[in-house]
Amino acid sequence: MSAERTDRPPVWPEGVARHVLAEVDSTNSEALRLAPHLTQPAWILARRQTAARGRRGRAWISPEGNFFATLMMRPPADPATAAQRSFVAALALAEALDRAVGPGATLSLKWPNDVLLNGGKVAGILLESAGQGGAVSHLAVGIGVNLIAAPPPDALEPGSTRPVSVMGETGVRLAPETLLDLIAPAFARWDAQLEAWGFAPIRTAWLARAARLGQRLTARTMAETIEGTFETVDESGALVLATPQGRRAIPAADVYF
Repeated sequence: MSAERTDRPPVWPEGVARHVLAEVDSTNSEALRLAPHLTQPAWILARRQTAARGRRGRAWISPEGNFFATLMMRPPADPATAAQRSFVAALALAEALDRAVGPGATLSLKWPNDVLLNGGKVAGILLESAGQGGAVSHLAVGIGVNLIAAPPPDALEPGSTRPVSVMGETGVRLAPETLLDLIAPAFARWDAQLEAWGFAPIRTAWLARAARLGQRLTARTMAETIEGTFETVDESGALVLATPQGRRAIPAADVYF
């Protein structure tokens, strides 16, 4: 029998709207459609998605009962700084899952945008923005979490991190609305730190949870495959690898263990 934790959630962040939809093509797509009409940040949660997507347009398998939500916000930042919200989202999600599942589960963060539970991929983060002239007017922070089911391994690319679900790994049956009530306050706190102190404290907290830090991994960009030892994440958020050819800072790539 599955269990559901009923700890009282933190207070919902002031000035942030909350929309729960029965069905949508993609919460990121819906957020970008709503962006011109929103007067405040807004979380959009869907109970079902019909055309979910992950990084680089990949399909995101999302059975009903899993978590699909997007925060639409107006970050007062350039595109590079706005992209650092992926680290904010990862920390907020790890904190929320820690609270939801309790001790006995190991949560870690996989660069650039995944959350791991007991070494398996339980969640992904997708940032999409709108704007003109190099300025970001709106940022969609999309989060997908395997709450009750994970996609079959054969649905993923070879070498991808094995998929897991919260229920499968911990026995905790967590409702999407309950997780949203945990993520939204956590994101607001971490984002306030980013605004007040810059990326440095976010980077430090992220590295404290980093998966495979100090170990060898493979980073695949659109142009090349790079193998090396995961040294750190630099001040911009780029992955830093020690390779036989020297130290490499990689701003965007898919990472394989």
